[in-house]
Amino acid sequence: MTTTTDATATGFAARTGSDECCTLSAGPVDTVDAERIASLLKALSDPTRLRLLSHVAAQGCESVCACDLTEPLGISQPTVSHHMKKLVDAGLLTREQKGRWAHYSVVPSAFAELRAFLDIA
Repeated sequence: MTTTTDATATGFAARTGSDECCTLSAGPVDTVDAERIASLLKALSDPTRLRLLSHVAAQGCESVCACDLTEPLGISQPTVSHHMKKLVDAGLLTREQKGRWAHYSVVPSAFAELRAFLDIA
């Protein structure tokens, strides 16, 4: 079965070989929502940030110390700080200073927003 994509005036649509149609369940986004979602996706578009985010998200509701991210990912502390700042600025993570180290937690509402946008019905 081949799949082709077709952008329409009312939003994204994908056509499958069986002529079934899929649309964004929430409909087209306005300018403000598009800018917000684009900032989230831009922050996620870097492989290092995706890896860092996956390590934080794997802890569930527990915060993760920046000190625990350098060794498993094989990256330096300044690199961790740079990428984590991008994720915090985008609203995907929160940062809390605990003594000498920053601790990061996932912002569930940001992922709910992405999930709602990407929900193809």
